[in-house]
Amino acid sequence: MTDSRENALLKRCRKGDRQSLAELLGKYEKPVFNAAYRIVGNPDDAADVTQAVFLKAFEKLDQYDPKYKFFSWIYRIAINESINQNNRARRQQPLGDYEPATNERPDTSVEAGDLSREIQDSLMGLKDSYRTVVVLRHFSDFSYREISDILQIPEKTVKSRLYSARQLMKQSLQSRGVY
Repeated sequence: MTDSRENALLKRCRKGDRQSLAELLGKYEKPVFNAAYRIVGNPDDAADVTQAVFLKAFEKLDQYDPKYKFFSWIYRIAINESINQNNRARRQQPLGDYEPATNERPDTSVEAGDLSREIQDSLMGLKDSYRTVVVLRHFSDFSYREISDILQIPEKTVKSRLYSARQLMKQSLQSRGVY
């Protein structure tokens, strides 16, 4: 979808055109869900986040500034909603419910298809600010500049957080015998 096509859809959305909203939703629903899933770590919560993102985006569409890319704006909402969901979940869960990963041999883990789970567990162990940059860079394939725009932080901060997050994930995976 070209920027001009997207801008036309946004204008029609502002006027209450539900078909235009459905078209935008079709374009961004999967990437928003994937980003939310990688941050919250649960498909049901990610679906709730995705729904909340589009509801909030539609309600606040008049606040969108067209001089910025729409995907940056909607991803910012998705990141904030995902972090809020994590905060709500933390307040609701007792501290003793976390079960650490088993200490299987790395080759057994990989052979059993558990590598993805180990990576996701390691990712979920990061602070939200670190997890967010990893998800946007490695799972959503955004550039440093785009991440900077989405998170509204300097590019140097994006690079620094990404470096720190990678180091923490490496340590986590090494301690589990995966890396």
